[in-house]
Amino acid sequence: MLRPLMARLHAPIYASRLRELVRVITPHLRENDRLLDVGCGNGTLAKALLDAPHAPAGLRAEGLERHPRGDEPIPVTGYDGGRFPFDDDAFEVVTIADVLHHEPEPDALLAECGRVARRLVIVKDHQIKGVLAKPRISLIDWAANAPYGVKCLFRYNTPAQWTETHRRQGFSVVDEIGSMPLYPPVVNLLFGRSLQYMAVLAPPTVA
Repeated sequence: MLRPLMARLHAPIYASRLRELVRVITPHLRENDRLLDVGCGNGTLAKALLDAPHAPAGLRAEGLERHPRGDEPIPVTGYDGGRFPFDDDAFEVVTIADVLHHEPEPDALLAECGRVARRLVIVKDHQIKGVLAKPRISLIDWAANAPYGVKCLFRYNTPAQWTETHRRQGFSVVDEIGSMPLYPPVVNLLFGRSLQYMAVLAPPTVA
Protein backbone atom coordinates (compact mmCIF):
# COMPACT_ATOMS: atom_id res chain seq x y z
CA MET A 1 0.00 0.00 0.00
CA LEU A 2 2.87 2.40 0.78
CA ARG A 3 4.64 1.86 -2.54
CA PRO A 4 1.69 2.85 -4.79
CA LEU A 5 1.07 5.92 -2.64
CA MET A 6 4.73 6.99 -2.76
CA ALA A 7 4.87 6.31 -6.49
CA ARG A 8 2.00 8.74 -7.06
CA LEU A 9 3.62 11.37 -4.86
CA HIS A 10 6.99 10.93 -6.54
CA ALA A 11 5.66 10.90 -10.12
CA PRO A 12 5.93 14.66 -10.87
CA ILE A 13 9.37 14.79 -9.23
CA TYR A 14 10.66 11.86 -11.28
CA ALA A 15 9.16 13.31 -14.47
CA SER A 16 10.92 16.64 -13.90
CA ARG A 17 14.20 14.88 -13.11
CA LEU A 18 13.96 12.78 -16.26
CA ARG A 19 13.32 15.78 -18.51
CA GLU A 20 16.32 17.65 -17.12
CA LEU A 21 18.65 14.66 -17.40
CA VAL A 22 17.63 14.09 -21.01
CA ARG A 23 18.16 17.80 -21.74
CA VAL A 24 21.72 17.86 -20.39
CA ILE A 25 22.86 14.42 -21.57
CA THR A 26 21.54 14.42 -25.16
CA PRO A 27 24.00 17.06 -26.49
CA HIS A 28 26.90 14.76 -25.57
CA LEU A 29 25.60 11.85 -27.65
CA ARG A 30 26.64 11.16 -31.24
CA GLU A 31 25.23 9.31 -34.20
CA ASN A 32 25.33 5.50 -33.83
CA ASP A 33 26.52 5.67 -30.23
CA ARG A 34 26.01 2.58 -28.09
CA LEU A 35 25.09 3.66 -24.56
CA LEU A 36 25.11 1.71 -21.29
CA ASP A 37 23.08 2.95 -18.31
CA VAL A 38 24.64 1.48 -15.17
CA GLY A 39 22.18 0.86 -12.36
CA CYS A 40 19.39 1.48 -14.85
CA GLY A 41 16.49 0.49 -12.57
CA ASN A 42 13.39 0.27 -14.72
CA GLY A 43 15.22 1.64 -17.77
CA THR A 44 13.33 4.92 -18.04
CA LEU A 45 16.39 7.16 -18.48
CA ALA A 46 17.86 5.16 -21.36
CA LYS A 47 14.44 4.89 -23.03
CA ALA A 48 13.86 8.63 -22.65
CA LEU A 49 17.25 9.31 -24.27
CA LEU A 50 16.30 7.08 -27.20
CA ASP A 51 12.95 8.83 -27.58
CA ALA A 52 14.25 12.40 -27.18
CA PRO A 53 13.37 14.69 -30.12
CA HIS A 54 17.03 15.55 -30.66
CA ALA A 55 18.44 12.04 -30.09
CA PRO A 56 21.17 11.30 -32.65
CA ALA A 57 20.35 8.85 -35.42
CA GLY A 58 21.26 5.25 -34.72
CA LEU A 59 21.57 5.68 -30.95
CA ARG A 60 21.34 2.34 -29.13
CA ALA A 61 20.90 1.96 -25.38
CA GLU A 62 20.90 -0.85 -22.87
CA GLY A 63 21.14 -1.21 -19.12
CA LEU A 64 23.15 -2.97 -16.43
CA GLU A 65 21.38 -3.82 -13.20
CA ARG A 66 22.00 -6.07 -10.20
CA HIS A 67 18.31 -6.90 -9.91
CA PRO A 68 16.68 -6.76 -13.37
CA ARG A 69 12.91 -6.48 -13.17
CA GLY A 70 12.20 -8.18 -16.46
CA ASP A 71 9.80 -5.62 -17.97
CA GLU A 72 12.25 -2.88 -18.91
CA PRO A 73 11.78 -1.09 -22.27
CA ILE A 74 15.47 -1.61 -23.10
CA PRO A 75 17.74 -4.68 -23.06
CA VAL A 76 19.11 -5.13 -19.52
CA THR A 77 22.02 -7.32 -18.44
CA GLY A 78 22.10 -8.58 -14.87
CA TYR A 79 25.31 -8.86 -12.90
CA ASP A 80 26.35 -9.60 -9.32
CA GLY A 81 28.76 -6.72 -8.78
CA GLY A 82 32.46 -6.53 -9.53
CA ARG A 83 33.62 -6.64 -13.15
CA PHE A 84 31.02 -5.76 -15.76
CA PRO A 85 30.22 -8.59 -18.22
CA PHE A 86 31.44 -6.50 -21.18
CA ASP A 87 34.71 -6.07 -23.07
CA ASP A 88 36.87 -2.98 -22.81
CA ASP A 89 35.48 -0.05 -24.84
CA ALA A 90 32.25 -1.96 -25.54
CA PHE A 91 30.19 1.26 -25.41
CA GLU A 92 30.78 4.78 -26.62
CA VAL A 93 29.01 6.31 -23.61
CA VAL A 94 28.26 5.08 -20.08
CA THR A 95 25.76 6.87 -17.85
CA ILE A 96 25.52 6.32 -14.11
CA ALA A 97 22.78 8.41 -12.50
CA ASP A 98 22.33 8.62 -8.72
CA VAL A 99 23.99 5.24 -8.21
CA LEU A 100 27.48 5.93 -6.87
CA HIS A 101 26.30 7.20 -3.48
CA HIS A 102 24.56 3.85 -2.92
CA GLU A 103 27.65 1.84 -3.81
CA PRO A 104 29.93 0.50 -1.00
CA GLU A 105 32.93 0.66 -3.37
CA PRO A 106 32.25 3.64 -5.64
CA ASP A 107 35.81 3.87 -6.97
CA ALA A 108 35.68 0.29 -8.25
CA LEU A 109 32.31 0.87 -9.88
CA LEU A 110 33.44 4.09 -11.53
CA ALA A 111 36.61 2.39 -12.78
CA GLU A 112 34.48 -0.27 -14.48
CA CYS A 113 32.42 2.46 -16.13
CA GLY A 114 35.66 3.91 -17.49
CA ARG A 115 36.88 0.52 -18.68
CA VAL A 116 33.85 -0.19 -20.88
CA ALA A 117 33.40 3.41 -22.12
CA ARG A 118 35.17 4.27 -25.36
CA ARG A 119 34.44 8.02 -25.26
CA LEU A 120 32.49 9.32 -22.24
CA VAL A 121 31.34 8.48 -18.73
CA ILE A 122 28.46 10.70 -17.61
CA VAL A 123 28.04 10.82 -13.83
CA LYS A 124 24.97 12.30 -12.16
CA ASP A 125 24.97 12.34 -8.37
CA HIS A 126 24.71 14.62 -5.35
CA GLN A 127 27.20 16.97 -3.73
CA ILE A 128 27.55 18.54 -0.30
CA LYS A 129 27.39 22.24 -1.10
CA GLY A 130 25.43 24.95 0.67
CA VAL A 131 23.58 25.41 3.96
CA LEU A 132 22.59 22.14 5.67
CA ALA A 133 23.50 20.34 2.47
CA LYS A 134 24.03 16.87 3.88
CA PRO A 135 20.78 16.76 5.93
CA ARG A 136 18.82 17.96 2.90
CA ILE A 137 20.40 15.39 0.57
CA SER A 138 19.94 12.65 3.15
CA LEU A 139 16.25 13.47 3.50
CA ILE A 140 15.44 13.33 -0.19
CA ASP A 141 17.65 10.26 -0.64
CA TRP A 142 15.78 8.46 2.12
CA ALA A 143 12.36 9.59 0.86
CA ALA A 144 13.11 8.39 -2.67
CA ASN A 145 14.55 5.03 -1.70
CA ALA A 146 13.30 3.79 1.67
CA PRO A 147 9.76 2.95 0.45
CA TYR A 148 11.32 0.60 -2.12
CA GLY A 149 13.74 -1.10 0.24
CA VAL A 150 16.85 0.52 -1.24
CA LYS A 151 19.60 0.95 1.33
CA CYS A 152 20.93 4.49 1.81
CA LEU A 153 24.55 4.93 2.87
CA PHE A 154 24.18 8.71 3.36
CA ARG A 155 27.65 9.24 1.93
CA TYR A 156 28.06 12.10 -0.54
CA ASN A 157 31.00 14.00 -2.02
CA THR A 158 31.90 17.64 -1.66
CA PRO A 159 32.92 19.44 -4.89
CA ALA A 160 36.57 18.99 -3.87
CA GLN A 161 36.02 15.27 -3.36
CA TRP A 162 34.48 14.96 -6.82
CA THR A 163 37.55 16.68 -8.28
CA GLU A 164 39.82 14.29 -6.40
CA THR A 165 37.75 11.28 -7.51
CA HIS A 166 38.14 12.21 -11.18
CA ARG A 167 41.88 12.80 -10.72
CA ARG A 168 42.32 9.49 -8.91
CA GLN A 169 40.53 7.63 -11.70
CA GLY A 170 42.52 9.36 -14.42
CA PHE A 171 39.45 10.96 -16.00
CA SER A 172 39.54 14.34 -17.69
CA VAL A 173 36.53 16.61 -17.26
CA VAL A 174 34.76 17.45 -20.52
CA ASP A 175 31.87 19.26 -18.83
CA GLU A 176 30.76 19.79 -15.24
CA ILE A 177 27.46 21.07 -13.83
CA GLY A 178 27.43 22.19 -10.20
CA SER A 179 23.77 23.20 -9.98
CA MET A 180 20.73 21.64 -11.64
CA PRO A 181 17.02 22.60 -11.75
CA LEU A 182 16.15 18.96 -11.36
CA TYR A 183 12.75 19.10 -9.64
CA PRO A 184 9.51 21.11 -9.66
CA PRO A 185 10.05 24.65 -8.27
CA VAL A 186 9.35 24.22 -4.54
CA VAL A 187 11.09 20.86 -4.33
CA ASN A 188 13.98 22.21 -6.38
CA LEU A 189 14.43 25.12 -3.97
CA LEU A 190 15.05 22.71 -1.10
CA PHE A 191 16.59 19.67 -2.77
CA GLY A 192 17.78 20.64 -6.23
CA ARG A 193 20.15 23.32 -7.46
CA SER A 194 23.61 23.10 -5.81
CA LEU A 195 22.88 19.71 -4.19
CA GLN A 196 22.87 18.15 -7.66
CA TYR A 197 26.03 17.39 -9.62
CA MET A 198 26.86 16.11 -13.08
CA ALA A 199 30.19 15.48 -14.78
CA VAL A 200 30.93 14.42 -18.33
CA LEU A 201 34.24 12.58 -18.19
CA ALA A 202 36.69 11.24 -20.75
CA PRO A 203 38.17 7.89 -19.69
CA PRO A 204 41.96 7.64 -19.32
CA THR A 205 42.37 5.94 -22.70
CA VAL A 206 40.67 8.91 -24.35
CA ALA A 207 42.20 11.63 -22.19
